[in-house]
Amino acid sequence: MPLRDRLLALLVAICWGVNFPATTLALQYFPPLLMVALRFILIAIPTMIFVPWPKVPARWLIGVGLGIGTMQFALLYVAMSIGMPAGLASIVLQASAVFTVLLGAVFLRERLSGRQVVGFVLAVAGLVVIAVHRSQVAALVPLLLTLGAALGWAIGNICSRQARAPKPLHLTLWMSVVAPLPLLALSLLFEGPRRDWDALRTTPTWDALPSLLGLLYIVIIATLIGYGLWNTLLSRHPSNVIAPFAMLVPVTGVLSAWMFLGEVPNVVELVAGALVVGGVLYGSRVSRATRRAAMSEIES
Repeated sequence: MPLRDRLLALLVAICWGVNFPATTLALQYFPPLLMVALRFILIAIPTMIFVPWPKVPARWLIGVGLGIGTMQFALLYVAMSIGMPAGLASIVLQASAVFTVLLGAVFLRERLSGRQVVGFVLAVAGLVVIAVHRSQVAALVPLLLTLGAALGWAIGNICSRQARAPKPLHLTLWMSVVAPLPLLALSLLFEGPRRDWDALRTTPTWDALPSLLGLLYIVIIATLIGYGLWNTLLSRHPSNVIAPFAMLVPVTGVLSAWMFLGEVPNVVELVAGALVVGGVLYGSRVSRATRRAAMSEIES
């Protein structure tokens, strides 16, 4: 990967890491399924009016919308609303990198280089250390829901890779058109119309302002900027090259949860986080032999 794309992947990790404290803030006021529906409604309405169709097969657009928009965030927000800490959620959700690589190997026949395998194992080891160290702060159900969210993210990654959108930002925006209806149906079914109406009716109040700011961060920074860049990178590189960068999200997630929510990281988490970063950076590097072979192919 060129240095520019590595820096873009790092920026996505920062945007998504800070997203976890913002989500915790928003969930203090909004029911989880309603909140994720609002997240995508705020994007879907202007998208349908101003943004052209992304010129991808409808099946891949629906796959991205249901995988990332519906499955990932519905399960993640419910998990966080019933006790999953923001920092731990940012860690467990990175199982999506494992799922993405496995799905890519099975369905897309993407192969891993030796360097990628070593880097991937190092990063996963760091994640395991962090998850084991902090597992006592979350019950089993929130953990399982977050793992389900990670699988949804991986499904969306594979569909995005297959879509190969000529304008990835258009795919990101139109993904938001797919998600709201199933999310609203789930919210009415599980949260109830009264709870949803009470939250919407009292939104224009000072009490709701912090949660509204959290929701705006989720919509603008995490969704528009974060997924726009992510889909751009997926359109340029194989999913097994891009997916490991998602492992940087728990590092920024834990740090931002410490800064904004008081979830203080300890030495074990910091060391394991450094292992995650080191593994991702090592796995993303292209060997000199590979660079020479690529240059020779270009010159010929």
